[in-house]
Amino acid sequence: MAKAWQRPFVNVFRHCRVGEWRRCSREGDVAAVTDKSLHCAVYRIRGAPSSGGYIQLPGTSTQSLGLTGRYLYVLFRPLPGKHFVIQLDVATEDGQVVRMSFSNLFKEFKSTATWLQFPLICGAGAAMKGGTRVGASDARWTCLQLDLRDILLVYVNRRYGHLKSVKLCASLLVKSLYTSDLCFDPTLTVAEAQRARLRVTPVPREMAFPVPKGESWYDHYVHIRFPSDSSEASPGPVQESCFPPEAGRWVLCPVVSVAVRSLPDFLGRVPQLLPHLGASSSAAQDRAPSAGSIAVSAPVPLHTAPKGGGLRVLTAPVLLQPCQAPSVPRPLPEVSLFCERSEVPTGSKPSASAHARHKYAAGNGVDVSTPKSTVVPAVRGDVAVHKPFGGKQSKQVAALAEHPFRQRSFLPDPILRLKGVVGFGGHSTKWALWTKDGSAVVYPCHAVVVILRTDTQEQRCLLGHTDKVSALALDGDDVLLASAQARPSSMLRLWDFGTGACLSLFRSPAHMLCSLSFSRGGALLCGVGKDRQGRTVVVAWGTAQVGRGGEPVLLAKTHTGFDIQAFEVAFFDETRMASCGQGSVRLWRLRGGQLRSCPVDLGEHRVLELTDLAFGPAQDGHMLYVCSRSGHILEIDHQHMAVRHARRLLPVWMPGSPVSQKQTFGSGPGISISSLSTSQTTCAVGSEDGYLRLWPLDFSSVLLEAEHEGPVTWVRVSPDGLRVLSATSVGHLGFLDVPSREYRVLVRSHTAPVLALATECSRGQLATVSQDHTVRVWDLATLQQLHDLRSPEEAPCTVAFHPTRPVLFCGFSSGAVRSFSLESAEVLAAHRCHQGPVTGLATSPDGSLLFSSCSSGTLAQYHCAATQCCVLRVAANVVCQDAHPTPNALVLSGDSRLLAFVGPSKYVVTVMNTASLEELLRVDVSALDLASARLASAVALCFGPGPPGHLLVSTSSSTVVVLDSTSGRVVRELPDVHSGACPSLALSRDARFLLMATDRAIKVCDYPTQACPGCQVYIGHSEPVRAVAFAPDQQRLLSVGDAIFLWDILGPLERSPLGSAGDSPGAPPTCEASPDARQLEDVVSGAHGLPRQQVPEPSQASPLQLGICAGPLRDDDGAFSWSDEEGPLEESHIPEGLHQDSSLPVLVKEASGAGDRVWGSPGGPRGLSMCPHPHGWPSARGTRKAQVHPSARPDCYKHFMARYKTSSLPKSASISRGSAERLILKAVMGYNGNGRDNVVWKPDTGFFAYTSGCLVVVEDLHSGAQQHWLGHPEEISTLALSHDAQVLASASGCSSTASCCQIRIWNVPGGSCRQLISYHSTAVQALAFSPDDELLVTLGDYGDRTLALWSVATCELLSVTCLPEPVHGVAFNPRDAGELACVGQHAVTLWLLRGPNGSLQGRREPLPEELGTGELTSLCYGAAPLLYCGSNAGQVCVWDTSASCCFLAWEADDGEIGVLLCSGTRLVSGSNTRRLRLWAVGTVSELRCKGSRARSSSVFMERELTLDGAIVSAVFHDTMDMGVVGTTAGTLWYVSWAEGSSTRLISGHRSKVNEVVFSPSTSHWATCSDDGSVRVWSLAGMELLIQFQVLNQSCLCLAWSPASCAHPEQQQVAAGYSDGTLRVFSISRIAMELKMHPHWAALTAIAYSADGQTILSGDKDGFVAVSRPRTGMTFRVLSDHRGALISTVQSRSKEHGDFGAQWADLWLAASSDQRISVWAADWPQGHCELVDWLSSPSPTLMEGPSHPPSPLVAFCPWDGALLACAGLSVRPEVVFYSLRQKQVVERILLPFFAVSLSLSPGARLVAVGFAGGVAGVGGPRPSACLGPAPCHLPTERVLRLVDCESGTMQDFAGHDDLVQLCRFAPSARLLFSAAHSEILVWEVTGPWAAGGASGSGPPLG
Repeated sequence: MAKAWQRPFVNVFRHCRVGEWRRCSREGDVAAVTDKSLHCAVYRIRGAPSSGGYIQLPGTSTQSLGLTGRYLYVLFRPLPGKHFVIQLDVATEDGQVVRMSFSNLFKEFKSTATWLQFPLICGAGAAMKGGTRVGASDARWTCLQLDLRDILLVYVNRRYGHLKSVKLCASLLVKSLYTSDLCFDPTLTVAEAQRARLRVTPVPREMAFPVPKGESWYDHYVHIRFPSDSSEASPGPVQESCFPPEAGRWVLCPVVSVAVRSLPDFLGRVPQLLPHLGASSSAAQDRAPSAGSIAVSAPVPLHTAPKGGGLRVLTAPVLLQPCQAPSVPRPLPEVSLFCERSEVPTGSKPSASAHARHKYAAGNGVDVSTPKSTVVPAVRGDVAVHKPFGGKQSKQVAALAEHPFRQRSFLPDPILRLKGVVGFGGHSTKWALWTKDGSAVVYPCHAVVVILRTDTQEQRCLLGHTDKVSALALDGDDVLLASAQARPSSMLRLWDFGTGACLSLFRSPAHMLCSLSFSRGGALLCGVGKDRQGRTVVVAWGTAQVGRGGEPVLLAKTHTGFDIQAFEVAFFDETRMASCGQGSVRLWRLRGGQLRSCPVDLGEHRVLELTDLAFGPAQDGHMLYVCSRSGHILEIDHQHMAVRHARRLLPVWMPGSPVSQKQTFGSGPGISISSLSTSQTTCAVGSEDGYLRLWPLDFSSVLLEAEHEGPVTWVRVSPDGLRVLSATSVGHLGFLDVPSREYRVLVRSHTAPVLALATECSRGQLATVSQDHTVRVWDLATLQQLHDLRSPEEAPCTVAFHPTRPVLFCGFSSGAVRSFSLESAEVLAAHRCHQGPVTGLATSPDGSLLFSSCSSGTLAQYHCAATQCCVLRVAANVVCQDAHPTPNALVLSGDSRLLAFVGPSKYVVTVMNTASLEELLRVDVSALDLASARLASAVALCFGPGPPGHLLVSTSSSTVVVLDSTSGRVVRELPDVHSGACPSLALSRDARFLLMATDRAIKVCDYPTQACPGCQVYIGHSEPVRAVAFAPDQQRLLSVGDAIFLWDILGPLERSPLGSAGDSPGAPPTCEASPDARQLEDVVSGAHGLPRQQVPEPSQASPLQLGICAGPLRDDDGAFSWSDEEGPLEESHIPEGLHQDSSLPVLVKEASGAGDRVWGSPGGPRGLSMCPHPHGWPSARGTRKAQVHPSARPDCYKHFMARYKTSSLPKSASISRGSAERLILKAVMGYNGNGRDNVVWKPDTGFFAYTSGCLVVVEDLHSGAQQHWLGHPEEISTLALSHDAQVLASASGCSSTASCCQIRIWNVPGGSCRQLISYHSTAVQALAFSPDDELLVTLGDYGDRTLALWSVATCELLSVTCLPEPVHGVAFNPRDAGELACVGQHAVTLWLLRGPNGSLQGRREPLPEELGTGELTSLCYGAAPLLYCGSNAGQVCVWDTSASCCFLAWEADDGEIGVLLCSGTRLVSGSNTRRLRLWAVGTVSELRCKGSRARSSSVFMERELTLDGAIVSAVFHDTMDMGVVGTTAGTLWYVSWAEGSSTRLISGHRSKVNEVVFSPSTSHWATCSDDGSVRVWSLAGMELLIQFQVLNQSCLCLAWSPASCAHPEQQQVAAGYSDGTLRVFSISRIAMELKMHPHWAALTAIAYSADGQTILSGDKDGFVAVSRPRTGMTFRVLSDHRGALISTVQSRSKEHGDFGAQWADLWLAASSDQRISVWAADWPQGHCELVDWLSSPSPTLMEGPSHPPSPLVAFCPWDGALLACAGLSVRPEVVFYSLRQKQVVERILLPFFAVSLSLSPGARLVAVGFAGGVAGVGGPRPSACLGPAPCHLPTERVLRLVDCESGTMQDFAGHDDLVQLCRFAPSARLLFSAAHSEILVWEVTGPWAAGGASGSGPPLG
């Protein structure tokens, strides 16, 4: 808390007496001058920051300012064209000093634990003043407002203490510095705020800047607030024209994007901003820079408590931004329950004229208007809740409901209502209260306050707390209810008890409240808790005005050194209170705003531990009753402050008991009393012996007693004295009815978190498993407990119901699976097939089979149709061993035919046949998102109702992937539907609702919505939700975690389709005959797998190790035998007549002896003998290979994984080379960062090559000319260059046309393919040439696990070695061609070549124990005999190959090292942390002599560079001074260690390219991509010039402004993004000029009008918006295509006839429902008229393999009256439609539907890219191919060129995926095509290229 003298603010210059220079110091050119604009004296600091010009406050570093104000205000003006630095030293509460530096010198944000560097680039913007533009050199005065508390909290996770010192360095003018705890608005003065009656804090007079009369503050000054929106005042909508467009502009640097490292998530997940929605947005707002919009934003939540009782989430972007002028702010909304978040785009800026719409749960469906960017956090920032003051709906919200771009959500909204919870307590098993009439009980259930009617068992739940409720209080009139939560810092809520509305939310001065008490009238609320130092705090609030619109008032607060266990306000005098605790009873009184207390003299009882107290009646007034843990009950006269009577509760002594003597009042143990309560005539006592006793007030005898199952912790007598409420430590809550002498249990609950649940259909029951070692069965109708199964010795893990019989199955931590009869309550059977905890348990819906899995990877199958359940099969190592018990570990399809689980690794999902356990499908989910830096793993599974038979997979990358359970293809993907891993998900029986568990909330999604389904989030849980499920009736759903929540679904559910079955627990079973055990065995014995295909397509079923058992296993240890059957051998490229030699390699186990680790010892019993193959083979294209069981993908990024292709692989078509090539491949843009070691460079010869897709690109580094070597059908994984640079080897993955990977041997001088060889089945991990270039070694990936040795001269396969585990790298010894090394899991393998035929003998050396059990991922040889190896833990270890030992290791990086290169005394390491490091290793050879005593202190790092992605490839000169490095970002860097610099050589998009556009002068072109970047390239040199980056968004469409006669130098690019925003970038100024939000949905098409003054944009919902970029206003919205995605928008001037319209502009729009509209418009006049409307004759309802994709349409450049359309008819073709004749005049048949279309502006040429899948009827086949020889390529991966005059067609290959984009350049001489992220540039040759526009145009910038 700030000192009193520092309020309200402190002038730091005056405090330090600047000018006298005693308490401060100066250096350099510092002088006091008079500023003409401020009319006051300021200080001028001139010179360079490094030259020493500065002012330092205070004068020396040993002194401290000691200023505790939260905000620092710096009033300064930067000198034009100069640099300045503002340096602050801030002390934290724990004494740590953190330095903050703000400067326009810095280009990016940097930080350490004690140092923060922020770029503050104040543009010398031009302002409008009186119609005259102020020059750019006229810098303006700036108010820099820094929130020191939030900066420390966000960036270093420390609490702010005080400001220690300030240093202002040249060059700037500074008026003064101020500190304050108040957030001032510098744009308003005190007088202005009083006149306008604004609820803001105006700036004090001495801090104010003078503003000329009648002008705006923003016309002269700049306000920068950092972090943004951290003010206590709530900013209102931005006034139009209040912020000049050029003011405070941030500079966007060309090409090199500013990168900001991720900020730690100290305060939970990042909340979403709730934007203002509207069709229009003000120009002022849209032009203002938005932190988080361009390149450098990282919002992190901050929490403050504003005045309105609400809780706001603030965002802290890294770059500082100017603030906009606020209008009148509104009060903050209050926290209630729920807000829909997932439809809100991240980082979007709100509109100025509309408001967000928010949703409610629990039946409070009220829409409210909310101030801009206000977010109320709930549940760690995941859920936001808003509630209005007064509950009235604003007019803006009512108008918003009619807006076409409003936020979409499925209805009704809310869709859920909390019906009831099963649970009691949470923080403690106390605090259960009676209502005034005794008809209801109020108690906490973790974070929920429950009001339960005792007669009907109906519940009313109050939601809003985000943590466990620690105390409750209810006033005597049932008007106000108070509740406090444990964390954060005791937030209190005051509720209207009658309506359940939250009246007030405020924070207590106590850190954690443990007790609350109301006065009888409810005007006073007292609380007791602890502060942060552990001291006891007593607080009193006045609550009289809360129910009348007021807020609670803090009346008094005091600290006390006495312990307080109970505190109560006297019911007869609200100014008197009493407390008791350890050895003390104190009486309190509130008087004069102070709480005072005095102790009661307890005498001999002062040593008692007092637990509870209660005021009760007495003959002469009132008495205070106090109880203790020793059994004492004290009656205290509060008026005389003395003990009147003392009684003690003693146990009854029975004869024969071990007590040797009779207990007396003062001796022996008493019965510990936990709680007491009094009425007019009785006193109820609860004790730890489990008894509730009712005594008269004279305690003469016990009236009634009730025994409980556990210690009684709480008792309360009802106001009428007829009922006694009691709670126990085991979670029971009930009451004793005194007149009837009956005890009734109200609530039973688990005492620990609930782990799993299962539902039963016919009886409507629910079973739950908890960490309290119990399994409980509940009645879903009444929520009452039916059965309680306890297991003290072993913990239950999973549970499942039998679908037709009253049987419950349960899996335990011991590995046992038991079945229980719910009728007889006995154990039916116990099975011990597992050796680890049971992680999954599921029954088939038809009731015939039961499946269980355990943590050791075992899967068991049981026959459970009969009464006695028996084991059928047990399979080992098929289930993920890293799994934890979860209800979604094993899932079965509704037809009982398919079983799905995660395994054998966490990255793989396996689908089996339930009857035979035959593996049908294996999908690697880590391959679905190759752009992610981390491997995605499967977390939870769920089958959808069939048909169509979908399998939903929740991954660790916050994505739900929907797979086809038959083929394994990705049907759809729901990205970012949950934060973090989703442990459980469920799909309703009608597939309408998708239910997910997301941390401490549940999310319900509208599943049928294909793109961005609407979601609603509901809070209530205080701990992570473990499981969710739909109830059997599908009208309710369940969620379990801290307690059991039952939710009502308010919307009517659709009926299930005929034949479908629900996947949720308790779905009605289908009636099918279940085969017996013998039939199942027959099925297994005769079943074989499906053919292996590429992941995530179905993989080959590996033979399961099955044990067939006729009955339950009797062995206690669970041991059982495995079958020895193995699958058949797989043939691959076997020449006819040849057979495999009997001595081909077989897999043997590693020797168990300590020193015997030799592989391949001739004649040894454990040896692995490698014999050569006959030399008579033609080219050794393959050999018969023993089947290798596929391994799971290792947890390292070193392994190549081909990008998942969006195109399917149909039967290949034979493509022959044409006679005349009309297209010549000119350039390839980009580098494949998905490859590994796919860059080669020979500095001596200048040969430089890399890969892009399936192409090898050979580039001249001097001229930039490229050669392209084509031949691979799939993506190339790796390259290797021989040492003489004469031979290049390249390898690609296998395809559907070949079972093996292609390895091509290229002749470097001629660029021709010399030989094609193949052996490996999945992918080639690495290639390496021997030092003499005579041998080539190829290494298969983790799925292949083979090492092949080839002869380079003859390309013969010399030997093959099957590896027992995945190997990550291989290298030859550069000094010995007979030695090579491999690295893999936990070991290094050294191989020696024996004999002339190349047989291999290997020796495996495990890692030393000191290095742990990591994986070695990279290797390279150093000076003899050293071998350097890198690990996935960031270590580099050095091996002595002569001694086969590791003698040195050091920590080289924080992440996995994927690249190691060594030459001489220098070593280069590259890792997935993006760091490239240079090490000096000259002394390592000397350390080898020390052996294990060697230390790494002599190895030091010389240089370090941070690049833009993980390092995947590197090649360096022999001197290691320079090299080329490739990253996963698709960039090749030239690295110079001498200069310490990195230069971008090759750059491309990493994600899918969505559009290519060209400048009108054809000198430049631009691209946009899913990665959010817009890149501008030079057309002549094909070089990247500018890059605009928007984080966390996808750029989906792009348009280049047409030529403007008035301003030919102005070139702009308009880009549309996935969040509905439209941004306009200036090419010449390299800056963003405008940001608009015309759409709520994603923008999918955009175009400029012919004059460039209007922008037309279409979104995925079918709306077309017309906007003016000059004003930033959207003035028209067309909804004719509503409901379908807008695929094309194009505009041109109407030069060829009127077509029945009179306006000058002609434009068109096409939508995904095969509809095309053509319009004529005069935008300056606001006219727009429909010219023509085209639609498909048989429109389709959905896209599929046989249906056309979105239509493609374009104006025909050679005939303005024609439209070229594709996808408009039911068959694949391109049609030409005449706007004059209103009919189709020409058709061109295609073999497949088109996904891209472009028309040449110079000749009648059409370029088409195909979708593939199903060929059209009568379509021509491909006829030409680009390449050196005839090849076989998938037809849809070609680019087709059609000559409309001659009708000839030619196909051109070069892409490894479908061509989703093709565009002719305006010159008609170039054609650009894109497949995913690769861009190919083709040159159009011959006369076809004539007729286009030409011109060089002005240069950029």
